[in-house]
Amino acid sequence: MDQIQNTYKVISNEKLCQQFWCLSFDAPDLLKEVKPGQFVHIRSNEGLEPFFRRPFSVYRAQRYVEIFYEAKGPGTRLLAAKTKGDPLDVLGPLGTPFVLPSLDIKQVVMIAGGIGVAPMLILSDILKKRKLDLVLLYGGRTRAHVYPMKEFKDNGVKVHIATDDGSVGVKGRVSDLFEKVKFNSHDTFIYTCGPNPMMKAVQDFALKNNIKGQAACEEIMACGLGACLGCSILTKHGYKTVCHDGPAFDLDDVILH
Repeated sequence: MDQIQNTYKVISNEKLCQQFWCLSFDAPDLLKEVKPGQFVHIRSNEGLEPFFRRPFSVYRAQRYVEIFYEAKGPGTRLLAAKTKGDPLDVLGPLGTPFVLPSLDIKQVVMIAGGIGVAPMLILSDILKKRKLDLVLLYGGRTRAHVYPMKEFKDNGVKVHIATDDGSVGVKGRVSDLFEKVKFNSHDTFIYTCGPNPMMKAVQDFALKNNIKGQAACEEIMACGLGACLGCSILTKHGYKTVCHDGPAFDLDDVILH
């Protein structure tokens, strides 16, 4: 798949809750190419600071391409200042997408922590067409990290939420939501994205219960093309780059801590 670098127009840039934003941009060429689990590399400023592009999982790709992000660093704070009509320098789609579940799968459980929910909406957009039982287990630190998730619910996704302080949903970690789902090793498939300790808990649970799945890994990136090797992680098959070999890896292949 060829990568496209182009300048697109911002369509909207909305704050979904205290911590998270959703930015959409008009990129018809990207819409034809992007798949769930892939990301785009965005230059947040026309100058030299910040120097590197920032990677963002594609949140949705329908009429426009959408990204989901938290404005917490120099690059993302610049991104949050963009308004309708502003130019946006984008490279993508990048990375290896999710593998879609086999036809014998009846239930898909998406398990996400914080900003790790980003690649799950576009995934649910695809999977809803297969009439699967779709579930999202989402963990956030506080109410500030939880938004309505209407689009998931419109896709028929059953949403369960946990927060560290109990301000929304169950008090505890996302692993405390596992009991909300009847997992079956024969027809359940897991997708997960979020902090490594959370994904490690998901990996351990999946291994114990013989459930297959995939993990979308997150690392700081420079080139986004697999050249600089700065985002390498350890897998059972040696070191792999998140930007090129991933972000999507088989859940039982990545070495998580």
